[in-house]
Amino acid sequence: MPRFDHLRILTDSTGLWEHARFSTPRVDHGYCTDDNGRALVVVSRHDGSSEDLTDLAALYLGFVLEARTATGAFRNRRSADGAWQDDGGSDDSQGRAWWGLGAASHSAPSGWMRRASASAFDTSEAFESPHLRANAYAALGAAEMLIGDPTHGAARDLLGRTSAVIAQAARSAIPWPEARLTYDNARLPEALLAAGTALSDHSLVATGVRLLEWLVAVETSDDHFSFTPTGGQSVRQPRPGYDQQPIEAWAMTDACHRAWTITGDEVWRLRALRATRWLLGSNDAGMVMYDRDTGATCDGLQDGSVNENQGAESTLAGVAALQVTARIDVQPDDLLSHR
Repeated sequence: MPRFDHLRILTDSTGLWEHARFSTPRVDHGYCTDDNGRALVVVSRHDGSSEDLTDLAALYLGFVLEARTATGAFRNRRSADGAWQDDGGSDDSQGRAWWGLGAASHSAPSGWMRRASASAFDTSEAFESPHLRANAYAALGAAEMLIGDPTHGAARDLLGRTSAVIAQAARSAIPWPEARLTYDNARLPEALLAAGTALSDHSLVATGVRLLEWLVAVETSDDHFSFTPTGGQSVRQPRPGYDQQPIEAWAMTDACHRAWTITGDEVWRLRALRATRWLLGSNDAGMVMYDRDTGATCDGLQDGSVNENQGAESTLAGVAALQVTARIDVQPDDLLSHR
């Protein structure tokens, strides 16, 4: 099982700090809904076998709910003194807020958390975005909400709208709905897989599998993943590129695991393990990103080195990927033997 020591170091009574200098929170950089929404996803997934994360779940849920405005949208930036610094966050932060609430509505550790998260979906009609990843995050949240309440009309509408944006883009530009790969790439096919399952739409599942197959092929080098660097990359550019970020490993692990649960094809389970192995040194630079003693993850893979800062986004990515492999019943010490 992953460890949560460093996640606790990055968390105070308000929520999850965004950045760190090595392992110490950068208090001057404040908090964001982006990370607290994703943290809510991670702690809601926890099965409680290693430690009780109810306190963290309550903090992250409180942060996301406090970020809501009267319009039903979410603010994103929050300073160290708790003051909100914007009236409405980026589209990605909106989508990640819905993702966190959807995960909590289904599997948060306390009943009141599940009820409060589900209640928030009554205002989910406020979400609308042209951006593919923002739609993917919101779709993943809506799909989680529908697991707990398949009759929830607002969540079903949200899932239909958001998955349609991604599906239309995928039909309009083959093999990939964008000219360049950018960030969190595997979330696009994963969202279609989740939506297709929840809505019993086989065409969405098929499109999701097609996109994921293509992405795996593009981002595979020999026996390991070579993820798209933080600056983005076209298919024609040479690989590897740097910095590569842990969120790509998390997204790929989630997407391949979901494809395995839907199709039953063993190749997807093995690809999920391969994506997590990237964090443990099976990558272009041969560098270990995830600290097994603390659960911290380095912020970026560089050419022959790592960015040794251990911020929220990267740490969440490492913990979340290890959560998936634990569900597959593979522990960190055994991962490198699973080729």
